[in-house]
Amino acid sequence: MNWIAGIILSALVGGISVPAQDSKPAQPKTTPASQNSSPSTDALPPLQLDGDAALHHLNRVISWYRHATTGIQAVGLPSDAIYQDNAKSLGGQAVQLAFQSAKGESVLIAAQRKGNGNAPATGNTQAQNLVQAEAKASAQIDQLQSQLQAVNAQLEKAPASKRVVLNSQRDAIQSQLELQKALLDAIRKMQQFVENNGEISGGLEADINRLARSIPEVLGTAVTPQKGVPIATPTPAPAKSTLANSGGLISEAITLYDYMSAVRQIDSLLKETDETRDVANQVRTPLREALRSTIQQSQQLANQPPATDPQQLQTERQNFQALTERFKQLAAVSMPLSEEVVVLNDSRGNFDEWRNSIERESRYVLRSVLLRVGAIVLALALILVLSEVWRRVTFRYVSDPRRRRQFLVMRRVLIGFLIGLVLILGFVSEFSSLATFAGFITAGIAVGLQAVLLSVAAYFFIIGRWGIRVGDRISVAGITGDVVDIGLVRLYLMELAGTGLDFYPTGRIVVFSNSVLFQTGTPLFKQIPGTEYSWHEVVITVAPGGNHKDAEEHLVAAVNSVYSRYQDEIARQHANIERRVDIQVQMPRPESRLQFADGGLELIVRYPVEIRRAPDIDEEMTRKVLSLIETDTALKSAVSGIPKIRSAIKG
Repeated sequence: MNWIAGIILSALVGGISVPAQDSKPAQPKTTPASQNSSPSTDALPPLQLDGDAALHHLNRVISWYRHATTGIQAVGLPSDAIYQDNAKSLGGQAVQLAFQSAKGESVLIAAQRKGNGNAPATGNTQAQNLVQAEAKASAQIDQLQSQLQAVNAQLEKAPASKRVVLNSQRDAIQSQLELQKALLDAIRKMQQFVENNGEISGGLEADINRLARSIPEVLGTAVTPQKGVPIATPTPAPAKSTLANSGGLISEAITLYDYMSAVRQIDSLLKETDETRDVANQVRTPLREALRSTIQQSQQLANQPPATDPQQLQTERQNFQALTERFKQLAAVSMPLSEEVVVLNDSRGNFDEWRNSIERESRYVLRSVLLRVGAIVLALALILVLSEVWRRVTFRYVSDPRRRRQFLVMRRVLIGFLIGLVLILGFVSEFSSLATFAGFITAGIAVGLQAVLLSVAAYFFIIGRWGIRVGDRISVAGITGDVVDIGLVRLYLMELAGTGLDFYPTGRIVVFSNSVLFQTGTPLFKQIPGTEYSWHEVVITVAPGGNHKDAEEHLVAAVNSVYSRYQDEIARQHANIERRVDIQVQMPRPESRLQFADGGLELIVRYPVEIRRAPDIDEEMTRKVLSLIETDTALKSAVSGIPKIRSAIKG
């Protein structure tokens, strides 16, 4: 701005010195026709202006304006609206100043081409012809209206003998006036058509007008900038953004990404602003050179010795007038460019402040994200440490394998729940939406994973007080086996098979879903907790006429003799039952029964056997009964058929 002030002061000083030099000789009152001649352009410095550079400048300013007003996405900060308003206001000022300068430059370029003898473009000639025709028609209309008013005035005072002639003149003038009005209307329609359909395609001014129509929201029909528009001062942003602190980790990460994207957009716009300013400076450079040459030329003329010849004085006056006119034209073009550069600098400062505001908020959000991530990691670490401590304490202080397994399963469930809770609290912000979403998810899981959920629920029944333990012998779905493992959703059995009372492993593992516990068509059989015995029976058929009492005594004595060898173990298991259950259970001992059957009278002696030793006990019982029948003649005659040993219960 200092060089502009210097130019204006120099021009003012040069303009004042001219009358001082011309005031010495007497001013001639009458001179030849040179008094009304146009100023001479021989003393004017040549212009080196480029219309393509001016159009490139306008295109660049328009592109920058569109990016400045729509290229930055608001991130939700309270100061965004202020910075956006400033960007729009400053962008509009820059565009208006650029077009004002381009308009003035188009006049200079047209004068430059005329001075160089270049013929104007066809479009410009047509437009000038239309303008001249419009002016001529308007002048004729004004003249005819004046004549019509004069005739009307004469008619009011004229005698009757002259009214006929005056009426004829009035009608003739009225006809000519209507014809000229019709001609003026046609000329204006033609101008409108030519302008709208782009027939004025040549010349810098036509290109500037077309560019002006591309941004009507800024220029409209005028290109005069609105000066003195105040720039809103942004209020300082709060210490922490409400948006950043209102959500969980996911929303904060999205907010941080939006902030970084906005910063990148502003950086790109800052670079584009600098490039636009450089283009404006390039357009301003030849204008500054022309202004400097004009001022130097005026100073040279002012420093010449005073002239005494009236013709020379007239020539000097014409030269000063030409230089003054040239200076006004150049200043009219250069001044808006200088103001545009200032506006671009202000716009760059606005973008810098906007960027700094977003960067401050992004630092707060980044710190919040890091703190939240650190809290989540710390919470997960504490949960994992608790899990490891729980595992070691369980293995150290819980010796019962069944209890240990229950504690480990409970540990997995609780640790998984805590980890899920920490992740949900850390990542999710809208718990109301989460509750609705979780409701739909739970309903879908309940339908799609019904069998799995039933298996998990059955697991807690299985490991209960009267549940199944590893090593128990159970019968389920017609399969008898020993439990080898109990999972959260599956149950593993070692299959047992055999003929009669002798069961042995088949080498296969049977897998059942825990949900089998809730299936009514698939019963589950297991021993009472703490018991490992079952009931077997020795069955003999009493012959007709045989002494069944004597046979019963001998058979019960034989069974008792075998039972006495493992009676203590059965008594111990019975004591466990009494400690575990609240019902009265009799001590297991051999019992005899008589019943009618299809083959005759049957003598049944029921006795308890250890499940793990059942085949051996049954074999010993068989040998004992056979030996008794062979050695006792009375018993042998009372028995009909072969004795049988069978299981008293299923499996």
